[in-house]
Amino acid sequence: MTKIYLGKMVLHWCPLCNLPVLGPMCACGSVTRNVKVTPPGDIRPAFPHDIDLINTTATAQFGTPLIPEGTLVIMNKVPSDDRMEEIIVDGVALANIRYDVESGQWMLLPRMEGAARLFARMDGRSNWVIIDSSAVPFIEKGASTLAPGVIDAYPDIVPGDEIVVLSPDGIAVAAGRARMTGREMVEATKGVAVKTRWNGRVGYVPSLDPHSWEEVITANLDILKDFEAKARSFIRNVARSTNRPVSVSYSGGKDSLATLLLVKDCVEDFDVLFADTGLEFPETVANVHDVAGRYNLPVRIFMAGDVFWGSIDRFGPPTVEARWCCKTCKLGPISMLIDEHFPDGCLTFIGQRKYESEGRARSDTIWKNPWVGNQIAASPIQNWTALHIWLYLFWKGAPHNPLYEQGFDRIGCWLCPSGSMAEMTRIREIHPEMWARFEEKLRSHAGRFGYGEGWVDYGLWRWQNPPQVQREMAERLDINLVPNVYDGDMEFTMVSGYRPCKAGGVSAEGSFGVPLNLEVIDDSGMLMVLGDVHFMDGVVTSSRGEDNVQVFASGTMTARSDTDQAARRLMGRAESSIRRALDCTGCGLCVAKCDVRAVMVKDGRAVVNERCTHCGMCEKACPVVRYLGTPT
Repeated sequence: MTKIYLGKMVLHWCPLCNLPVLGPMCACGSVTRNVKVTPPGDIRPAFPHDIDLINTTATAQFGTPLIPEGTLVIMNKVPSDDRMEEIIVDGVALANIRYDVESGQWMLLPRMEGAARLFARMDGRSNWVIIDSSAVPFIEKGASTLAPGVIDAYPDIVPGDEIVVLSPDGIAVAAGRARMTGREMVEATKGVAVKTRWNGRVGYVPSLDPHSWEEVITANLDILKDFEAKARSFIRNVARSTNRPVSVSYSGGKDSLATLLLVKDCVEDFDVLFADTGLEFPETVANVHDVAGRYNLPVRIFMAGDVFWGSIDRFGPPTVEARWCCKTCKLGPISMLIDEHFPDGCLTFIGQRKYESEGRARSDTIWKNPWVGNQIAASPIQNWTALHIWLYLFWKGAPHNPLYEQGFDRIGCWLCPSGSMAEMTRIREIHPEMWARFEEKLRSHAGRFGYGEGWVDYGLWRWQNPPQVQREMAERLDINLVPNVYDGDMEFTMVSGYRPCKAGGVSAEGSFGVPLNLEVIDDSGMLMVLGDVHFMDGVVTSSRGEDNVQVFASGTMTARSDTDQAARRLMGRAESSIRRALDCTGCGLCVAKCDVRAVMVKDGRAVVNERCTHCGMCEKACPVVRYLGTPT
């Protein structure tokens, strides 16, 4: 996986206290050592649910838990196909824990430090391979384990299992993935038995002293106070310089809670804004009221109600490429809420952090909201990691959302397509009634478009054009990703607004509500009227300068530009181009309007070629646009 650096790697460890520290010096006076973590390094504390999951998974695979009782654990989410986190104990990464979408199971991927702990004793252990002493030096240097070098192996090993390779005296020398069954490893005379992922023996001295998060707070107190002081100074300066009514955007999540506490200490009079999208966890709604009551704060709530459920049949499930729900359920309501209560504008503090995404890492700490013209937004926690946030909340005794302790690392709309299948599995477990309602819509859409059950079961609905790994899985499992072509009447629906999950620009999402024949659309060349066209992997793209349109086989479209009006205009023209491509009568009016001979009628249909200068004159002449399109 590509390493993504969004900010400094800040995790250190105090050798004297054996505690995580967010800087080079512990409060005890000891110089800390840097802990190597995988970028982006948005480290966080492990909650009891996390530790139970780690130990349950370790026991299922290796016959023993990994984390002793009373041990402090740091988790670090790393890039993966779904969800994977590093497990850091005593200042070293012991293993990764990864959710496998295809099997629907969590898997523990031990590193050498973790392997040494798992196999400190042999009794009752599983998924091990013992190699001949002559093979040990080669395996320790990174060579894969070959079958001829295997003395013994756990008999129930199957290909794909995570394996710890042991020397004859029971010392872990490598860890990797099985390429054979356990019996084949012992009997085969050639071939790779275990593909090495980690190698080299390590010394393991167990830490017997339990620690608490209160001790971690003490070790980091000077650092926390410094971050708090800088955030408070930022808040006071921005509030004074903008001279507008102050509000805090509260989502029920940890980042907005930390932001609210900081603002509360700096500003006497401010409002808390909460947009209930109708897709919030009940725990989130309860937390909003708990926080408001605890701190005696006024909360202005806009409830979107059943807007999402009234729109999903028209737009189809929201996807990573087309999150129409953000606009209908969140951005629109918040815009109206601000316009109603702050007619002269406001300053809103938002819990945004650079470690969350590349877009947010590029964002300024103060910005003008492009979808609410009279709102200024600012983030006082832009440079905080998740561990800064959590230690601050623990220090202040703040009432955080209980979902964080139940396996969720982010809080928002529970069916967001950007979420992992690991989280969606947890939703099924703790709120089956909510998921059942959404799943019914997914299966109805899958049946209508010809996708099949696997499209729902394996989370492929989350993309218009799935990433390569998901496409390969779909091919392996014989899951159809190409929707049925529809030749009947089409009704177009559109929403637009700022893209909240990505920095910069405005997007419009639209849907014909039926699948489209992309080959006909591409062959017609009609999208050349908008810009340069590319067609691959189930999507046609037209781009010109900052303007970009994507048309998906599902009938969904996205248009991106620099303003809401421009995005809407671009989407309207894209709709017209698609209608021209699919409903052309070959009348030839467009041919006469083209001064550069970029349009011709071929086999009874108009076709636009590479000479097109994007002037749009042919579009204006087309009767399909005039009489069948949506006015723009």
